[in-house]
Amino acid sequence: MTITGQRFNGDAEVLHRTAVRTPLPGEDAERLFHENMMRVADARERKADLLADPDVPLLAAYEAEFDRVAESFRRRLRQFAGDDYESVAVAYSRGERDDRIGALAAYYFEGLWRIQQRTTVTDVLFFPIILRYPDSFTVNARFASGYRTTESVRYESPEHDATDLDPEHAEAYHAESQYSQRRAAEYVRETAQIIREEFPDPDETPFEERRYGGIVSAEGRQGTRFSAMLTRVEPDPERFDDPVGEPTLVAEGPEAERTEAELLLDGDVVL
Repeated sequence: MTITGQRFNGDAEVLHRTAVRTPLPGEDAERLFHENMMRVADARERKADLLADPDVPLLAAYEAEFDRVAESFRRRLRQFAGDDYESVAVAYSRGERDDRIGALAAYYFEGLWRIQQRTTVTDVLFFPIILRYPDSFTVNARFASGYRTTESVRYESPEHDATDLDPEHAEAYHAESQYSQRRAAEYVRETAQIIREEFPDPDETPFEERRYGGIVSAEGRQGTRFSAMLTRVEPDPERFDDPVGEPTLVAEGPEAERTEAELLLDGDVVL
């Protein structure tokens, strides 16, 4: 990814122990949030379809998912920073501006840039948590060391294997890898439904039934091994005392600490 002719090198500090809290002041905001989450669910289901297809390379499945998730990030970026959000994010990361909009743009753009590197970087876990509260939602784009959680489904990617296997072993390895990808595809498809259930359509669901919702997911890679995980999270109803009027950076909540303790392996740390 390039920005204004120069390569973006990133700055993980803007993400560390921080989340973006965005208000949900009315029906239009609720619909936009729902649409973005359905885009994430759709992307997950499409990835499952491609993972299950033996004729489709694993990287193609990841690229298809990234395209849809990236559009959700970009919609948020345009919403508060305009079409020139890349320049805004870069200016903040270079210290050329120090304001709320710059910080938000840098946060989302940093997350987007790091998500794009999922298949090329090893032993880094993308570990986001998204939570819905009555008047707002939070996005915490975390990354951690390691490549899997205690609940991750793991699968193999032959295209990432540089070993020169003899034909017999190569055939067996490819067959085992395809089996592991089909199992992962079933899991990914099933967990997409969790997203749909946690963030229901505001036009079809009473407010009392959609006031709270949450998910945490994780994806990582170690050599030829990939992993996937997604599960529900119960938002803490006591997390926020004050309403929020505009998107802003906030400290991560107790839900983040809880999911780290429950899901990360010993020795893994949030980066």
